[in-house]
Amino acid sequence: MIGSDLSRMVSHALRHEPWLYELELDAEGWTSVESLVDALRREDGWDELTAADVEAMVSSAVKQRHEIREGRIRALYGHSLPGRIEKVRRDPPPVLFHGTSPSTVATILSDGLRPMGRQYVHLSGDVEMARAVGARKAPAPVVLRVAAAEAAAEGVSFFFGNDRVWLADGVPARFIARADV
Repeated sequence: MIGSDLSRMVSHALRHEPWLYELELDAEGWTSVESLVDALRREDGWDELTAADVEAMVSSAVKQRHEIREGRIRALYGHSLPGRIEKVRRDPPPVLFHGTSPSTVATILSDGLRPMGRQYVHLSGDVEMARAVGARKAPAPVVLRVAAAEAAAEGVSFFFGNDRVWLADGVPARFIARADV
């Protein structure tokens, strides 16, 4: 349980409200692991937390939400911070997927995918991941197919999140269709 609780707390600190933890993130979302640990130790129940605990949580996570490099940590995606976390543009695979609730499908198919409260649109590399993401929004999610390579060829920017998550500034409706799954 500590792993999921710690992951949730780290995600909140690095993705959404670092100022509540008195953390400073650079333009790419990095802060030192020690600063994060010090900040989390001030929270109830975390006074024994160590950098090794955070490193173990990151390395054992099934979903790669965070990365650690050279004593620094950042969230890979999911940011709702006011300033934009800069990502490096990458060529996407030919097709990506997006899981959503049935109530939003008509709007997405007419208006496209927009980041809404986040900095980027989140896309999945496979149908299973898209379905799992959509299940957070509805018991019977709809999976949409995104013609990512075609969209990139026409100027849509895509960014690598991790093995299963891609990010985009937005995707116009003409590149989106229901997936036949």
